[in-house]
Amino acid sequence: MKQLRVIISGGGTGGHIFPAIAIANTIKEHYPDADILFVGATGRMEMEKVPAAGYEIIGLEISGLNRKNIFKNISTLLKFQKSLIKAKRILRDFRPDVVIGVGGYASGPMLYKANALKIPTLIQEQNSYAGVTNKFLSKKASVVCVAYEGMERFFPKSKIVMTGNPCRQELLSATITKQEAYEEFNLDPDKKTILLIGGSLGSRMMNKSILAGIDELANSNIQLLWQCGKLYSFEMNMDLSGKGSPENIHIHEFISRMDLAYKAADLVISRAGASSISELSLLGKPVILIPSPNVSEDHQTKNAMALADKNAAILIRDDEAIEKLVPEALNIIQDKEKLEVLSANIRKMAQPDSANRIVDEVIKLVKKNG
Repeated sequence: MKQLRVIISGGGTGGHIFPAIAIANTIKEHYPDADILFVGATGRMEMEKVPAAGYEIIGLEISGLNRKNIFKNISTLLKFQKSLIKAKRILRDFRPDVVIGVGGYASGPMLYKANALKIPTLIQEQNSYAGVTNKFLSKKASVVCVAYEGMERFFPKSKIVMTGNPCRQELLSATITKQEAYEEFNLDPDKKTILLIGGSLGSRMMNKSILAGIDELANSNIQLLWQCGKLYSFEMNMDLSGKGSPENIHIHEFISRMDLAYKAADLVISRAGASSISELSLLGKPVILIPSPNVSEDHQTKNAMALADKNAAILIRDDEAIEKLVPEALNIIQDKEKLEVLSANIRKMAQPDSANRIVDEVIKLVKKNG
C-alpha cells in the first residue's frame, strides 16, 4: 500500500482528543511512515495536547452555536463559512486518503467538505446519544464507529461498526502496583480510597457536594483523593483549610498520573463523559456517575443510564449530588459485595482493543477506494 495519508478532525475536550491521539498512535504502530494531520479549533485544548503528542495540527476559527442569544450566532455562522473555505484548502493541499471525525467543532466543516470532495470519511461517535452534527454527517460518511448498542436510532444501520472508544493506553499498564499508587499520593494503605475526578477544569457541583459532606468524610475510616480542577483549586483549598484540613482528604488541582490514581481507587466518582466511562469499564472500576447537565442533548445522562440500567454504575443526578453524594459513596465503599457486583458488571461493558478495530476500518476504506 502507498504511503497512508490521514486527517483526524475534532477536539474541544479530552473526551474527543484522547481517542483521536490513540487512533493516530495505532495508525503509526501499523504504518510508521503514515502522514497524519490533525485539524482542530483554534483556542481549544487540542491545539496544545496534539503537538505535545507529536503531531501537527491546523486550527479552524470556529465556535459552537449560542443557544441563549441567537444574535451572537451571526459571527458563529461567518466563522463556519470561513472554516468551510479553509477546510477545502486543507483537503486539496494535504490530499488525504481518509478523514476521521472524532467530534467537536472542527469535525463539522472538515467532514462536510471531505464528503463533498468524495474523500472517504469515518465518524467515531463516543456517546450513547449522537449529536446533531454527527447525525447530519453520517448520511454521507462511509463508516460510523460506535461504542454503544442501539445506535441505529441515529445512524444508517449499514454503516455502523461496534468498536468501542479508544483509551489512553498508559492507564492500562499491568506493571504498576497499589503500593506505588499509595506512595505517589501519600495515601494510607489500610484505608479504602475514593477517587473524585471532575475533569481538568473541575466541577463546581461535585466540589460543593464534597464540601457539604466534609465532616462525614473526615470522621470516616476512608480517604478521598480529590481532583478539584484548576478553576476551583484556590477556593476549595481555602474551604478545606477552614474545616481543619482533614488528613484523610487529599486535594489536588490536577492529577497527571491517572494510571496511579485509578490503581489506588476502590470507588470512583466521575462525570459521565464517554472516554471516562470507557476507561472505567476497561479497568473494571466501581463508579458513581454524576452526569454534567451542561452538555449538548444531555448526552452524559444517557451515557450514565446505559450503565445504571445494567447495574454497572450508580447514577446520581447533578441537582441531587449535594444531598446524596457523600452518604451514598460512604455507604457503597463499605459494601464489599456491592463493589464486586459493580466492578463485574462494568467490566462486561468494556470494548478492548478499540483503536485497532477503528484502524482496521480505516484501512478497509483506503483499500476499497484505492
